[in-house]
Amino acid sequence: MTKPGSTNVGVLGFRYLGAHEVEELADLWGALHQQHTMTAPHLEDIISSVGLDESWRRRRAQYLDWLRDPDTMAILAEHGGDPAGYAMVTVRESAQGSWDRGERVAVVQTFAVDPDYTGTGVGSKLLEEVRRQLASTGIRDIEFSALATASEDISFLEQEGFRPFVTTMVCRVDGFGAHD
Repeated sequence: MTKPGSTNVGVLGFRYLGAHEVEELADLWGALHQQHTMTAPHLEDIISSVGLDESWRRRRAQYLDWLRDPDTMAILAEHGGDPAGYAMVTVRESAQGSWDRGERVAVVQTFAVDPDYTGTGVGSKLLEEVRRQLASTGIRDIEFSALATASEDISFLEQEGFRPFVTTMVCRVDGFGAHD
C-alpha cells in the first residue's frame, strides 16, 4: 500500500497496546529519535545523545514500566494496517499549587507520527483519540512537552489548543555559572 502524501489521511484505526506489543513501536520511535537528534544539535554539549539501539532499549524499558499502571495508554494509530503514529500517555496525581488542574493530570510521554504521514491529519486525529479517552476518565489537563527548537511541533500543539505553561531549562551540574 502506498502511504498518503500531504492530503487528509481519512479513516484511522486505533489500537490500545499492552506491554507484550511494545515492540511494534520500535520503528516509529526510531523516526522520532532521528527527528530529536536533528532538531536539537545545540544540546550536544549539554546532553549527549545516544544511538538508536540504546535509545530504543531505554525507551522500551520505560514503556514496560509505565504500562504496569492501568491508567497508562499506548495508542497506535493505523491507516490500512500501516502504523501511522502513536501516543504513550501516563497519568499522575496533580500537585495542588497555584493552579487548579484537577486531581490527576495526563502526561503525553511520547507522540510520534511516521514522517510519511506528516501533514495528513494523523497527529490531530491521534490527539483527538487521546482527548476522548482522557475525558471519559474525568481528567481535565494534558501536559505535552516539545523540544524548544521544534517550531513545527510547537505550532501544531498551539493549533490544537495547547499553551506554554512551564519552560524547562537544562545544564550540566558542572556547567558554568552566571556571567557578569
